[in-house]
Amino acid sequence: MEKVYKKPESLNDTPFGYCPGCMHSTISKLVAQVIDEMGLREKAVCVLPVGCGTLGCHTWNLDMICSAHGRAPAVATGVKRCKPDSFVFTYQGDGDLASIGLSEIMCAANRGENFSTIFVNNSIYGMTGGQMAPTTLVGMKATTCPNGRNPETEGYPMHMAEMIAQLKRPVFSGRFAVDTPANILKTKKAIQKAFQNQLDGKGFSMVEVLSNCPTNWGLSPLKTLDFIHEQTMGEFPLGVFKDI
Repeated sequence: MEKVYKKPESLNDTPFGYCPGCMHSTISKLVAQVIDEMGLREKAVCVLPVGCGTLGCHTWNLDMICSAHGRAPAVATGVKRCKPDSFVFTYQGDGDLASIGLSEIMCAANRGENFSTIFVNNSIYGMTGGQMAPTTLVGMKATTCPNGRNPETEGYPMHMAEMIAQLKRPVFSGRFAVDTPANILKTKKAIQKAFQNQLDGKGFSMVEVLSNCPTNWGLSPLKTLDFIHEQTMGEFPLGVFKDI
């Protein structure tokens, strides 16, 4: 019998450590599939921050560096400049990238550093207790805004893909999702695009992926997918905002 599917070699045999229903697992698998298909595993270096994404150190079968909270783009810059022949990517969440590491990601993108960023946006701080993130929706509840985000006091959600696209040096910035099989395939193609840009020496690329957080949203995994489609996408539209 012909084998038509197998676990990517870039994934370890260790079970995913994410909460049941968390789409970090799907995104991690997509990254591994693309790395395998593009033959990048032997020269890949993943830079992880603090947060749910840190579980990638148990997930991926490739070289990794764990950085301080928000500092993954700075570490990735150092690695890529010291070893320009390596393939470098960061895997970051919204609390990490859009809050604590906002300066790091904006400056790296503005310099056009030749690495790739996978940005998982689940609208909340996942690992650290469900606090409000820069991407938390208006009215959405979190431990630090139990009555829901109020734009009068907490401001509006930050649109990172659009912000990155406004800078001159980045070559690719787009927002995708993993709520349906069709969107999962589009996300995979976007990751391939971002990785190929780095191989071609074009510069910085970011793929934002809308994801879920069943635990901190207080919803079943299936209902979180409905929430992404009905609520999250209303605030964060899918699409490519820059492609050079």
